[in-house]
Amino acid sequence: MARPPSRSPHPTSAAAVLAESADDAAFATTLAKGLVVLEAFKAGSTLLGNMELSTLTGIPRPTVARLTHTLAELGYLRYDPARAKYHVGARALRLAHPLLADLQFRQFARPMMQELAQSVRGTVSIGQLDATSMIYVETARSGDVGPHAPDIGMPIPVVMTAMGRAAASTLPPPDAARLERRIAAEDSELWSAFQDRYRAGLAQCVSRGFCTCWGEYMASIHAVAAPLFHATETRQSFSINCGIPAFRLQPGQLESEIGPRLAALADSIRAIVGQAAPALPARKTKKINTGT
Repeated sequence: MARPPSRSPHPTSAAAVLAESADDAAFATTLAKGLVVLEAFKAGSTLLGNMELSTLTGIPRPTVARLTHTLAELGYLRYDPARAKYHVGARALRLAHPLLADLQFRQFARPMMQELAQSVRGTVSIGQLDATSMIYVETARSGDVGPHAPDIGMPIPVVMTAMGRAAASTLPPPDAARLERRIAAEDSELWSAFQDRYRAGLAQCVSRGFCTCWGEYMASIHAVAAPLFHATETRQSFSINCGIPAFRLQPGQLESEIGPRLAALADSIRAIVGQAAPALPARKTKKINTGT
């Protein structure tokens, strides 16, 4: 009989779990190291050699070389002989498809998202909570959205984004407290800098049905986000956001016009897919001791 996982169903990263699992006899260390290597490829780091991967992951270079060779043979990496470096291979997309296919509400939501994006000349996206990040699972945009063009699979931090705060507001209190502890443990300076605004965003979702973010993640983009739902059985939390270049916004427009429209869109999506509005409990404002 398979042993159930002992950790949270939403690990921070393969590298973090690998570091915690030295004494776990059931843990497949080689598999984990291969996933650590794959996770090292990110936007801005799409072409990496073995030495760079070793530096990024902390895995010895000879081990990295075996892992990249194996991953390339399987199609998850693609080798560039002219540069002696690797790209992510097309086979990696197969891993995302079952997840996205399970989220069928994206297809129902997208036409409505596109309509709002065109209307406000910005982006409208759905994100799923994954540890201390939000992962974009659907997005729509108008023709010119400035420097920030979200795409499916892109991660952004929970603590400093409207999308993250809106998703966190759907969590049951024990899960919400656990998330705060994890954010503080991962980056105490970031948590110290943003905890008040983060908690204010949770409170905004309770009182208004949406929260705002004034260029905290990207200075040129102001955003508003609304909770979508928390799926109890799978423990998945979703939110929807709208990001607009700051120069396009009129004073007060984000809160008085776009926020309510986004909250209404969230209501429409829930109605179509048969999800109840999330219960949003009031959150405590006591600060966590980060040790700093």
